[in-house]
Amino acid sequence: MKLHIFVDEFPPFLRGGLGVYAMEVSKRLAKKNDVSIFTKGAKSGHEVLNGVNVFRVKVPKPSIYSSFLPPDVRNWGDGRIFYAETLFYNIISAYKSSELGDADLVVAHDWLSFPAGGIVSATLRKPLVVHFHSTEYGRMNNPSSAVCEIEKEGIENSELIITVSQAMKDEIKLHYGDNKIEVVYNGVDTEKYNPNNFKRDEIEKFKSKFTKDEKIVLFIGRLTWVKGVDSLIRAMPKIEKYCGKVKLVVVGKGEMENYLQNLAKDVGANCILRFEFVSERERILHYLSSDVVVIPSRYEPFGIVCSEAMACMKPVVVGAKGTSGLREQVIHGKTGFHIDPDNPHDIAYYTSLILNDEKMREDMGKEGRKRVLELFTWDKCAEKTEKIYKRFL
Repeated sequence: MKLHIFVDEFPPFLRGGLGVYAMEVSKRLAKKNDVSIFTKGAKSGHEVLNGVNVFRVKVPKPSIYSSFLPPDVRNWGDGRIFYAETLFYNIISAYKSSELGDADLVVAHDWLSFPAGGIVSATLRKPLVVHFHSTEYGRMNNPSSAVCEIEKEGIENSELIITVSQAMKDEIKLHYGDNKIEVVYNGVDTEKYNPNNFKRDEIEKFKSKFTKDEKIVLFIGRLTWVKGVDSLIRAMPKIEKYCGKVKLVVVGKGEMENYLQNLAKDVGANCILRFEFVSERERILHYLSSDVVVIPSRYEPFGIVCSEAMACMKPVVVGAKGTSGLREQVIHGKTGFHIDPDNPHDIAYYTSLILNDEKMREDMGKEGRKRVLELFTWDKCAEKTEKIYKRFL
């Protein structure tokens, strides 16, 4: 099976979970199939990574002319550049794919590459499958009509939709009313995210960088409103009141950095804010040195961080309101707890239950890793995706 896959995010460029997904799934698909990825790059070129043909497109810096953009995009400010670059990426990568030709199936991930998928599908007269990892309605309080139209056209041009959770399937049906939707959960590399790979001394040495005798509440993720870290910071004084010596460690980058810094001072939260990207090994050490991982997302189609934490045998407290793939990963009371991400008291109550009960932490950690091994591995994700593609063809 020859696959032409369009995804604008691919290592070394990572914006979030999509790039990790693209790398992990494509290299597994490439074991039995001919896989070509068309993505953005610092320079144009072709290389083979883990058996995957990776075609990178260097996008020219656009000069903005208002007539060049949809009406609502003209008010995006600096975002106009991003939109124009995305359009160029789609046109150039579609041209490269069409030159290669001879694909059995065209695959496009999210609105950022739907136009390229549609162009190539029509040019090569091959079927199109689109993957939704989120929607514009879910990401934005004020959805862009231009982006919504691209998502709508992606659905109309495709023969099949694949998404990451039942919650996302319901959201797509709500906004676009389509029934040709399959659900394939994301995953985690359970060999990498395995506590047995790390010695206790190494974990304790890493933990000592942040605390001497405090329990650690961990948040890892983009520092943006939908991730709910502001609610977690507001919950910290109550968590400290209920549990004694506790410290929050926040790891990530995003537009809320200054706001969160000021918020932590205002509420008197005992926390360390690491506004940086860390290596994968360091991220795993953060999980292993924590006592509980809190992911109070207001909108989370899947949430790979949750799978990573559970694979590391850590109990999790997760946002379970609205579109929440976290709700499908976590069994309330068994592998962690579901909370209302807009209610700091809710976060404090369930986080404190875990922090004050060592046996609960151990039991939830064991059950969490067991659940990941059963349902949320990259091998299972790639295997199910491949079966859907082949069955569809």
